[in-house]
Amino acid sequence: MGRPRTFDETAVLDAAAGQFRIHGFADTSTERLCEAAGVRRSSLYNTFVSKDELFVRALERYIETVRMRQTEILTDTGTLAVDRLRTLIDVVIADEEAAARDGHAAGCMVVHGLMSPDLRDRDERVAHILDRDVRDRTALVADALRAGHADGSITTAIDAETGAMLVNTVISGIRVTAQTGVGAAQLRRIALAGMHALFA
Repeated sequence: MGRPRTFDETAVLDAAAGQFRIHGFADTSTERLCEAAGVRRSSLYNTFVSKDELFVRALERYIETVRMRQTEILTDTGTLAVDRLRTLIDVVIADEEAAARDGHAAGCMVVHGLMSPDLRDRDERVAHILDRDVRDRTALVADALRAGHADGSITTAIDAETGAMLVNTVISGIRVTAQTGVGAAQLRRIALAGMHALFA
């Protein structure tokens, strides 16, 4: 009979995601992961087998957590679609503000993954997870934009799919720009300027 685990697996995945999203896969050491999760190296690998496996599991958990938050915002039928988009940006900026207080940008596992072709090459699961996330996230935003077409708060001059890709691009760009030390107020101005073409 195996020795019982002495840690919360979900908490370890969240802690690992917190490191991967800031430092990326290559620059996140096992020591850094163990310290962040508060577990021993042996316990970590007894459960997750390898750094690659931990990354895949953490990426799935990270995307699930972010998607739940985005879905709650973007499907709020009691709010104009344009305000849903502004709330989405506010959440991203608040994330960056909190990270800045700790001396770094918030980072994003998806952005790191999309910008690291070697990750996709080393594990086809990563490519599948990232591709699925882009499709699902684009569809979620597109549905919100269609709601905006209906409520009059989003221009119909840009189709929903193109608008959704614009929103995703702006958010990804904000994550990257935050890495250069740009402050929250300016990040918010950049984001809203980037999405202004969607507003009716």
